[in-house]
Amino acid sequence: MGLLSNKIDREALKSGDHIYSWREAYIYAHHGIYVGDGMVIHFTRGAGQEIGTGSTVMDRFLFSSSPVHDTDNPCPKCGDQTRDGVISSCLDCFLSGGNLYLFEYGVSPVLFLAKARGGTCTLASSDPAEDVLRRALFLLENGFGGYNIFKNNCEDFAIYCKTGLLVFTSISVGRSGQAASYLAAASTVVSTPLRFMTTSFTGLALVSYGMYCASRLVSDIGVRRDVSKVPVERLVTFSPGLDEPEKTAEVAKED
Repeated sequence: MGLLSNKIDREALKSGDHIYSWREAYIYAHHGIYVGDGMVIHFTRGAGQEIGTGSTVMDRFLFSSSPVHDTDNPCPKCGDQTRDGVISSCLDCFLSGGNLYLFEYGVSPVLFLAKARGGTCTLASSDPAEDVLRRALFLLENGFGGYNIFKNNCEDFAIYCKTGLLVFTSISVGRSGQAASYLAAASTVVSTPLRFMTTSFTGLALVSYGMYCASRLVSDIGVRRDVSKVPVERLVTFSPGLDEPEKTAEVAKED
């Protein structure tokens, strides 16, 4: 892997790796946990279904990424892949024709900011592979709640499996670097016109990029203060819908 790309060969994969593949001309990426034997556990709304953003336009533009298979001719290894929730897929179905990338954990702030696109790395450290696999397999059986593009998406699922961390406030996005990146870009665009009267074009570009980087950094799961480690068994027990993960995390903090 290099500074600009996290692409990885299949032969280099290890059980417990957080992997992803870009979709829709690199508009977004789909994430999952590689569990060995060519299989991936991931969280999806199912092929061709709305992702539940609350916006009809966005629902048509963005889709979760369960591989598209005819229900009459399912993948012989995976079976029916059109259902939503936490599912297990072979690597080919997970990639759905895309390239394979490895999500990086424990990166430095410099490297994090050098990778200007969100959803590729985090400052947070990964737990041991056995803990990652235990969470992924448990959630495969018990679910991860309802899909939400900003607070509970496929990247959120993979990051939780890797770290056990949940956000316990209701005023910000979840763990997803992709969502944080999009919101950082949107907030930068909205606030930029206010600076046209006070700076040159070059200065404006530098200030805008600085705002974007700062917003991404403070939203990363590795530096945020509004997170708590939540055992996977308690996650399911106290918040089956995961609509308000902050309540689950608050309970865990009291223990």
